[in-house]
Amino acid sequence: MRFLVAAALLAAASAAAGQVYRWTDSSGNTHFTDTRPPASARDVREKRGASPVDPEDAGGNMAEPYALQLARKNYPLKLYSTPDCGAPCDEARALLNARGVPFTEVSVSNELTIAELKEASGTTAVPTLLVGTSVQKGFEQGAYHASLDAAGYPRTGILPQRNQRQPKEADASAPRPLEPSARGPYAPRSR
Repeated sequence: MRFLVAAALLAAASAAAGQVYRWTDSSGNTHFTDTRPPASARDVREKRGASPVDPEDAGGNMAEPYALQLARKNYPLKLYSTPDCGAPCDEARALLNARGVPFTEVSVSNELTIAELKEASGTTAVPTLLVGTSVQKGFEQGAYHASLDAAGYPRTGILPQRNQRQPKEADASAPRPLEPSARGPYAPRSR
């Protein structure tokens, strides 16, 4: 009999742990809680098996923590890499993915993207990370973390890890690809 009571209590606890309520208060503020909303709550929605850490917003997208929203708005992340960069670019991408921060990655593989990188950073070195207007040339783990911390991005372990991969090279309609040469870091290929 004790076993049956313990099993019933365990089942009830696990069912309750996976319940999230979305509701609106009298001021029009939306709340996400794992406890029942007050009787005065409007537009109450229940979701079983959800986590209060990742509630769905009204548009069906996962809501981002406010700190991440603010950092993305004020200090957007852009990583410049090349297809043949190797370990430094892979390590930069891995750090951003492990930290769970959304970023844009630009494959520097043609005249247009080289000009964009040079204008943004004053160099054609990769990897280059832009944190807002701050430029990190090359990859150094401590410098990347310091820049992300200063911009207000959540630290590693707070956000779920991402799995963003290296972007594909520019398509054939883009300006001609460039290759390293003796005339500089990048020069147009001869035809």
